[in-house]
Amino acid sequence: MTVNLETIRNAADLIRGKIVRTPCSYSRTLSDITGAEVFLKFENLQFTASFKERGALVKLLSLTKSEKEVGVITMSAGNHAQGVAYHAQRLGIPATIIMPRFTPNVKVEQTRVFGAEVILKGDNLDEAAIHAHGLMEARKLTFIHPYDDEKVISGQGTIALEILEDQPDLDVLVVPVGGGGLISGIAVAAKEMRSTIDIIGVETARFPSMLQAMRGLPIECGAATFAEGIAVKQPGKITLGLISKHVDDILLAEENDIEAAVLLLLEVEKTVVEGAAAVGLAALLKNRGRFAGKKVGLVLSGGNIDLLILSTIIQRGLARSGRLVRLGIEVPDRPGSLAEVTRILGASHANIVEVTHQRAFTRLCLKSVHLEVTVETRGLSHVQDIRAGLENAGFKANLVDADISNCNS
Repeated sequence: MTVNLETIRNAADLIRGKIVRTPCSYSRTLSDITGAEVFLKFENLQFTASFKERGALVKLLSLTKSEKEVGVITMSAGNHAQGVAYHAQRLGIPATIIMPRFTPNVKVEQTRVFGAEVILKGDNLDEAAIHAHGLMEARKLTFIHPYDDEKVISGQGTIALEILEDQPDLDVLVVPVGGGGLISGIAVAAKEMRSTIDIIGVETARFPSMLQAMRGLPIECGAATFAEGIAVKQPGKITLGLISKHVDDILLAEENDIEAAVLLLLEVEKTVVEGAAAVGLAALLKNRGRFAGKKVGLVLSGGNIDLLILSTIIQRGLARSGRLVRLGIEVPDRPGSLAEVTRILGASHANIVEVTHQRAFTRLCLKSVHLEVTVETRGLSHVQDIRAGLENAGFKANLVDADISNCNS
């Protein structure tokens, strides 16, 4: 079997009515921000909140009766696991999933909800794969590869059919890249349907394995990334060949930019995506000149993000934009000083979130106290007004900066 437009259209026929036909919608605000015409493909609206359902279902439907009875096994950082587990449960097929030990809990628990046996092994996808293959041989299970399988790739390619049906005149498709299954299927279908379209992949800068493989370079990756869904050290052999032939370029997204893109999608589109799904927007924002004036399709590949991580992103985003700040204030150590500070903050329409009062651990003189106040504001200009109000009343106020700007290295 080879992957082509026919196999992808056959895959679309197989899964029609069994997965969500997700919307591909124009974003006026993101278009204004980036200078491109931006269209979003909301694969985070699948039942398991990821595109992975498509390829998993195509592969499961291709199994023989005996293979279905014995069961399947796979390794996954989460989304492929849920796609396999959900549709295996629907089809009555036993499923075993090997997941890296540090997979976000939301993905682990959701996979278990779908009835799969979940085993946590290894620190990354490649180590999980070693255990999966050993268990496959011991139990005689059928292996469903997350990306390096022609049926899986054909299933993922059905996304391109839907995008180009909804938006046939797109100039560019920007697609997340991990092992390469998603972009391989999309690129094959899109290039056969519209040869002039550009296909741009995006990897996290900490795991640039596909770009390195395309350039014939040694694979060198970081230890961890917020975009764990595409943290793949070993690109697929099938996917590498298809990407080399059909993909025009691969860009890299930094951690801070991915984080900012997740927050922007939440604020602007009111949609929740995981780090891996936000790399396309991160690359678009970083390379605006390259995409300016073009009709750009972004694939939002999944929405399975841990709520604690999402909460942290929101807090850090508020801090970066000046909507949440910490003020260090020197106040006289006498009754009424704290009340006066809070009165001034209230008059400035700053909402107090937290107050700490420090006498011992400070270099201030004995008759002074260090007050640290966390406040919600309307932005940076409002912060300046608040500081001016405090200083006009005789209180020296400085911003207490959080070191959250250099997490890319």
